[in-house]
Amino acid sequence: MSLAKVGNPVRNEPFQTSKSLCRFEDEEAELLTHCFLKSFRSLELHQLFHHTSLESNELYSYATAIFEDNEQLLQQGEMIAKHLHARSNHPNIKSGDLCVALINEVVVGGEPVQALSIVKSESKVPFLQISEKNGDLVLTTEQGIYPEKIDKGCLIVNGGKADGYYVYLFDKSGGNTNFWVRDFVGAKPVTNDDFLTRRYSELCVAFAEKGLPEDTLQEERMEVASKAISYLNDTEEFDLDDFQEKALADADRIERFNIFKEDYEQEKSGPLKESFTVSKKEAEKAGNRLKSRMKLDVGVTMQFSSGFIHQADSFMERGHDDEKMMDYVKIYFHKEV
Repeated sequence: MSLAKVGNPVRNEPFQTSKSLCRFEDEEAELLTHCFLKSFRSLELHQLFHHTSLESNELYSYATAIFEDNEQLLQQGEMIAKHLHARSNHPNIKSGDLCVALINEVVVGGEPVQALSIVKSESKVPFLQISEKNGDLVLTTEQGIYPEKIDKGCLIVNGGKADGYYVYLFDKSGGNTNFWVRDFVGAKPVTNDDFLTRRYSELCVAFAEKGLPEDTLQEERMEVASKAISYLNDTEEFDLDDFQEKALADADRIERFNIFKEDYEQEKSGPLKESFTVSKKEAEKAGNRLKSRMKLDVGVTMQFSSGFIHQADSFMERGHDDEKMMDYVKIYFHKEV
């Protein structure tokens, strides 16, 4: 592992890199490997790219040099830190500690390969330590990196080199992710069937929540989202025209969806393919996540699962009480669970 402290050049904060590599015993390495890989679970697959040529992407060049000659880790780790420092030229970008770790035997497709874990921690966490001093026990306070609180990460796996490697990214800081994903790493999502299924499921739920007329009842919004997710679950090959006909049906709704889809594509990752093979695992995840809430102005919020959404007409009634001059919702159920 190589280390660096990367300040913000706009604020004249310091920049420093390690003069030698940190090496670890097996037990330490096992613990650190878990810490440095844990945050990359279940993330969307990306790949490095550049608008001119892949070789012009800085991280692609640095990672390639390290994978081809592991003795390059210290030198290329310093180059990665300098690259990050040069991209940290916005006043809102925080300084932090950078760790560039070479990890062996990451299993991809049944084959053990190397991976490069680049993580940045922008905040220190206080912790207590009891130690022995002059035959007695003393309590000291320290400031350190807490693995659960690492702010930004990039994992480059030594596979798929010709297409820009297998890359996984996260940014937990809640700031401008373009800085980390676009400016520093230079990565884009891999537009495979998993990606397209996930994006269309997100698009459909967002359309049901924000793309329908303002006076649309909540149960109607729930039904629109549910039919869209059901289409993904029931269909092997997605076709946009077929989807609109079967899941949306109404001509006005289809027109609204197309307008909403264009805005969504501009905001996200560009135009989505109109036909692809549905990823059943992603469609199932979307169905499990499909829950809707009804938030009322009297301080009550009701949450409905996808199972309820399909049967809302049988279990839920709306009405208006003329005496109270208020609307009401009535829910029928067999028993509490």
